[in-house]
Amino acid sequence: MAPTSGQPVYGGTLTYLEHQPPTCLYLPAAGFYPNGGILNQITDKLTWQNPQTLEIEPWIATKWEVNEDATEYTFHLRQGVTFSDGSPLDAATVAANFDVYGLGDTALKLPVAEFVNNYERSEVVDPLTVKFHFKKPSPGFLQGTSVIGAGLVSKKTISLPYEQQCQLKNIVGSGPFTLKNQVVDKEIDLAARKDYNWAPPSSKHQGRAYLDEIKIIVTPEDNVRVGALTSGQADFVRYVQAYDEKTVKDAGFQIYAEPTRGVNNGLYLRPSNSILKDLDVRKALQAGTDVKEVVDTLFTASYPRATSVLSHLAQGYADLSKDLVYDPAKANALLDKAGWAKGADGVREKDGAKLRLGVFVAGPQPLSKQTLELVGQQWAKLGVQLEIRPADAGTQAVDIKDAEKTGVAHSMVGRADQDVIKSHFHSQNRDVILSKDKKLDSLLEEESAEPDNAKRNAKVGEIQRYVIDQGYAIPLFEEPQVYGGAPYVQGVAFEAVARPWFYSTWKTQQ
Repeated sequence: MAPTSGQPVYGGTLTYLEHQPPTCLYLPAAGFYPNGGILNQITDKLTWQNPQTLEIEPWIATKWEVNEDATEYTFHLRQGVTFSDGSPLDAATVAANFDVYGLGDTALKLPVAEFVNNYERSEVVDPLTVKFHFKKPSPGFLQGTSVIGAGLVSKKTISLPYEQQCQLKNIVGSGPFTLKNQVVDKEIDLAARKDYNWAPPSSKHQGRAYLDEIKIIVTPEDNVRVGALTSGQADFVRYVQAYDEKTVKDAGFQIYAEPTRGVNNGLYLRPSNSILKDLDVRKALQAGTDVKEVVDTLFTASYPRATSVLSHLAQGYADLSKDLVYDPAKANALLDKAGWAKGADGVREKDGAKLRLGVFVAGPQPLSKQTLELVGQQWAKLGVQLEIRPADAGTQAVDIKDAEKTGVAHSMVGRADQDVIKSHFHSQNRDVILSKDKKLDSLLEEESAEPDNAKRNAKVGEIQRYVIDQGYAIPLFEEPQVYGGAPYVQGVAFEAVARPWFYSTWKTQQ
């Protein structure tokens, strides 16, 4: 009989069902949640961000020093840490990793990591000491060393070109699990690394992982994932839809609704679009979106209604709920003022053009299609036509970067640091609104180079207000990652933005 005393046991396989297959696993580009579910098991980071306190704690780095203006960071590393190929995780390797993350490599086609700002160079002080120099203050760097994109890989891996670093078989990390087998786009089997012994010191569990293996199976159908969980065929699943939460709970299974603490799930309006270049039109869409109806109709208490651009758990959050009031009369008045008159078919027209905007269903976002359809119904009452295109459209990769074809983006980004707002909006980062707004870029750059935390939070508040005032965002809800787990699965942990970490996970029955 399996032990039920609550004491962890070694052994067994965790069958984990993932909603989507992983994409490119080059670490700085691997923020996609299906990627994180793999990379969190096979790579370690310099630091660990405590998901409860958000404090930065030691991991591969035992301690560090930061100078007063946050332009120099010195990290002291643990002894005896090795990658799964046996090579040492030393200062030279850490330097090689962050030189790529901070500077990119054009010859290898490796892009710069969005969590690194103002990077200048690394300096190997001795085999276990590495120092990083920055051209300007980079106060977000310490937290940046804890994020999924800062996973440490071997020198061999970091020297490969982008296309090869995208492939799981080439990712050599120092984490508690290693790749055992992969069927591309279908299944990934990870095996515990027997000699692993460098978990974060704050982890109650030390040494090798409890589990022997993790079997990650790509299962796109929501009902199949939930059915497999509740019938005992799977132990843990990601992406339990809002409408399935009750089914999981009623079967005696656990829901984990983990916050992502970043830029909220929302609709982002692109001002370089010929219709949306008019501030009155953007503000009309903001006022004419009934967010309460969206959240109440489609979602659960796991999805708090947004009150700003950022989650209320984000650092620098400013409550802007008074500026995000549903007011269809105001919306209609603004569209009238902007010269858009309703045509015979109910769609507004101006100078022979229809008030028609394109948007793609966002595959990673929960119930994106249903959300867009409901917003489309609300906008139709205003005389605005929202053209919703499928997430797998053949033209998506090109058209989503064209503001004229795709005036609206459905998006979010999780990160427990003030720099998350820069990642989302800056023209050199994710650039969700395809920004040509030099003032916005300047505000974001000021935020990312402000070493005083109180001033930095104030700047984040100023940016949120500016984004709302300019009608660039229609925040919808604070997006969680929602998982379902069997009652016999114990010790599941999540990092600060809700990616699972199965190092301490164990099963009370096999």
